[in-house]
Amino acid sequence: MWVYVLVGNIIRGIGETPIMPLGISYIEDFAKSENSPLYIGFVETGAIIGPLIGLLLASFCANVYVDTGSVNTDDLTITPTDTRWVGAWWFGFLICAGVNVLTAIPFFFLPKMLPKEGLKNNADIIKNDKKEKQKEEVKKEKDGITKDFLPFMKSLLCNPIYMLFILISIVQFNAFVNMFTFMPKYLEQQYGKSASDAIFLIGIYNLPPICIGYIAGGLIMKKFKITVKQAAHIGCWLSLIEYLLHFLCFLMICDNSSVAGITTTYKGMQQDLYVGNTILADCNRDCNCPTKTWDPVCGNNGVSYMSACLAGCETSVGTGINMVFQNCSCIQTSGNSSAVLGLCDKGHDCSMMLQYFLILSAIGSFIYSLSAIPGYMVLLRCIKPEEKSLGVGLHTFCTRVFAGIPAPIYFGALADSTCLHWGILKCGESGACRIYDSAYFRYIYLGLPAALRGTSYIPAFLILIILKKRLLPGENACSGTVLIEAKVTGKENECKDMNQNSKVLNDDELKTKL
Repeated sequence: MWVYVLVGNIIRGIGETPIMPLGISYIEDFAKSENSPLYIGFVETGAIIGPLIGLLLASFCANVYVDTGSVNTDDLTITPTDTRWVGAWWFGFLICAGVNVLTAIPFFFLPKMLPKEGLKNNADIIKNDKKEKQKEEVKKEKDGITKDFLPFMKSLLCNPIYMLFILISIVQFNAFVNMFTFMPKYLEQQYGKSASDAIFLIGIYNLPPICIGYIAGGLIMKKFKITVKQAAHIGCWLSLIEYLLHFLCFLMICDNSSVAGITTTYKGMQQDLYVGNTILADCNRDCNCPTKTWDPVCGNNGVSYMSACLAGCETSVGTGINMVFQNCSCIQTSGNSSAVLGLCDKGHDCSMMLQYFLILSAIGSFIYSLSAIPGYMVLLRCIKPEEKSLGVGLHTFCTRVFAGIPAPIYFGALADSTCLHWGILKCGESGACRIYDSAYFRYIYLGLPAALRGTSYIPAFLILIILKKRLLPGENACSGTVLIEAKVTGKENECKDMNQNSKVLNDDELKTKL
C-alpha cells in the first residue's frame, strides 16, 4: 500500500514544483522592479497560509482514530497522547485532492504575456515590446530549447554569487527541513504533547509570524527601494540574529518521562538509561509479564509503568480509557496503590518551558521570514533576465534533491539512535519507538541544525564581499522599461552608454537622464 502513497506524492510533486519557479519568473518579467519584492512576498505568504490551514486540518485528523467508521471508538483503551495512536491521515488527502483540482482552474486563464507594469498608458511602447517578445519567441522555436539551455547552464554555473546562494540554500534547507519535519515529534517527546496538539501549536505559533514577515519584508523592499547589495546585507544579518536566538532553545528543557525500568528504578530513583534490561523487579517478577509490551499506565505515585502487569496491579474497574487499576504492588504509596491508562503528565514547569519555547520559535520565525524576501531578491537579481526561469528552477531542484529528500532520512536515523524502547509488531519485528532519551534527542534536534546553519554563513559572507566589488545584471544597465522607451524615442545608444557608469541608478533616474 505504501507504493500507492509514494506514487501519489510523486505525481503531486511533479504538479506543484513548477508553480513557484515559473510563477516568480512571471512576476519578475511583468512587474516593476520595485514592486516585485512585494508581489513575491504575497506569493510566499500564500504558500504559508496553505500549510497553516493544512496543519489545522492535520490537527483535526490526528485526533480522529485511523479506523473510524469501521471500529467502535468507545472501546478504545488509548488516547491521542499515546504513542500507539494513529490518526486518520487519509482524510486530509481526500480533502486536499479536491481543493487542488479547483485551484488549478484559474491558471488556465493567465495570459501568456502581460504589458510591463508602469507602461499601460503608452500604447506605442507596449506594441513595440510585444513585437520584441514575438521575435524572441519565433527565434526560440527555430533554435530549439537545447541551443539556449547549455549556454544558460554554463553562465549560471560560472556565476559565483548564484552558486554560493545555492550552497547556502542547500545547507539552510537541510537544517529547516529537519526542524520542521520533526518538530511535532520533538514537542511530543520533550514536552509530552499529543501529535494533534503539537501540530496545532506549530500552526498557531509559527506560521502567522512567517506570513507577517514575508509581507513586511516585501513592503520594506518596496518602500525604501532597497538595492540588491542592501538586500544581501539585510538578509544576512537578520538571519544571523535569528540564528543566535536559536541557542536559547537549549535552555528550555524538560526531564525524561519517569518510566520504571527504563528511565527510573522501581523505587523512583534516576538510573543509567543504557545499563541494560531492568524492566523486571521483585514486585513483578512472579507475574509472568511480557517485557516488550507497551501499554503504559500512570501510578498515583507519579511514576509511569510499561504496563499494568509490570506495575503489579491485580484488579481493574471501569472500561475503555476510564479503566482504573488497583492493588498495584510496585506502586509504593501510603494509601491504596492505583494506576490509570497513559503516561504521567510532565508537570507545570514543563508546560511553562513549552510556552517559552513556542514564543521564542515565533520570534525566530518572524525575524527569519523578514530576511527571506531580501535574500530571494539577491537570487533573482544576480542572474540575467533570460536565465531567470532556469535559474530559479535549478535552485528549486538543488534544494529538493540535496536537502528535501536526504535530510529527513539521515535525521530520522539519528533520532532513532536515541530510542530507549521499541514497540514490537505482531509478527515479532521491531515497530515504532515508544520513548526517546529526551536529552540526546534535544541535542540532535537543536544541535545538528545549528551546526549546519553555522557553516552556511561562510558562503554568505563571501557573497557580501563579492557584491561589494561587482555590478549585477540590471544594475546600471539600460534595460527593462528604460530600454523600451529609449528605443521608441531613438535614444537607444545614449541609454546603453550609461552601462559604463559606476553608479547604481534605478529606472526613474535613468529616465531622468534620458
